[in-house]
Amino acid sequence: MRVLGIDPGVATTGYAILEETSALKLQPVTFGCIRSNPEAPLPARLETIYGELKQIVASCQPEAVAVEELFFNKNSRTALLVSQARGVVLLLAAHAGLPVCEYTPLQVKQAVSGYGRAPKQQVQKMVQLLLHLDAVPRPDDVADALAVAVCHLHSYRYLRVAEQ
Repeated sequence: MRVLGIDPGVATTGYAILEETSALKLQPVTFGCIRSNPEAPLPARLETIYGELKQIVASCQPEAVAVEELFFNKNSRTALLVSQARGVVLLLAAHAGLPVCEYTPLQVKQAVSGYGRAPKQQVQKMVQLLLHLDAVPRPDDVADALAVAVCHLHSYRYLRVAEQ
């Protein structure tokens, strides 16, 4: 199973392609972040995100897209911008015919660290350890995308076992 994990944002969108190579091994295929020009109008920024993700999907051929559910905090302007980037991700998945799986921040933290209220640094360190990376992925958006992909592969594995 190969999954595209996404941490959407207008300024930076983290992405990660992970592959389950065996029952207990997850292998990063590629990961990074897409940065849009902060001086460009919003539609152009969203088009940048869409275009780069489309290339990633075409070259890496994921079987599903995993994205974190939107968490509304105090800043509603940020939430609106993130939701627009998230809409681009959902549209991309629909155009590519890929199923979308959504996870709450609590589910992601639970799947990666074993504790749903783990601090961000603990989750990032666990991503590094689980994927045998030399360092914690930077920026945070990349680590978050990897965590969402890990969460999906762990959840998917559980659902496959439960169906048998």
